[in-house]
Amino acid sequence: MAEGLLRHDRGGEFDVESAGSKPSVVRPEAIQVMREIGIDISGHRSKHLDEFVGQNFDYVLTLCQGANESCPIFPATKRIHRSFEDPPPLSVGSEGERLAIFRLVRDQIREYLKFFPNGQRAS
Repeated sequence: MAEGLLRHDRGGEFDVESAGSKPSVVRPEAIQVMREIGIDISGHRSKHLDEFVGQNFDYVLTLCQGANESCPIFPATKRIHRSFEDPPPLSVGSEGERLAIFRLVRDQIREYLKFFPNGQRAS
């Protein structure tokens, strides 16, 4: 969701990539809650961090504790961490409960990214 939000809201300012330590699929709940705010991430794919080793980035954002602990070192990169709740697996809670958590996390990440990278609201 962070990739979709940053591309949509501030894509002209940044080249955005997204990856994780345990990629799987883009969750249908994420696709649905992003579609609700007019952002289509249905074409996104879950990528592994290894795809980006050796590349240079100005910033690496980690958004959950697991990513913070397993993120490799990227040279000349400013790393910024902020933990957000991991949405529950498909086997936990009702669809409505899961969607509510995805919406909450989506909105929290969107608010956070408004102030990226310097803690000040983007223009």
